[in-house]
Amino acid sequence: MREDKDFNEKDAALKDRKLGARKIGFKKKVCKFCQGAAPADYKNPDMLRRYITERGKILPARITGTCAKHQRALNREIKRARVLAYLPFEKK
Repeated sequence: MREDKDFNEKDAALKDRKLGARKIGFKKKVCKFCQGAAPADYKNPDMLRRYITERGKILPARITGTCAKHQRALNREIKRARVLAYLPFEKK
């Protein structure tokens, strides 16, 4: 039989996980375009800059929280903005 002094927090966490308890701290990201924000537009480079890194790479949907439909539209608009020189292709 296990004594109380041998029972530690790690064992308690494992026991809770086995019983179906969820890990606290994860919050599902929500697509801002689905919630009614303005659609992605190549003429608005300030909004598009939020979705690229400081090196000029397009951020993936798992980081930004956009859905697949809007991530494709966002990629298309970022590429259009680059061709029209609203956004740089890369920053050195």
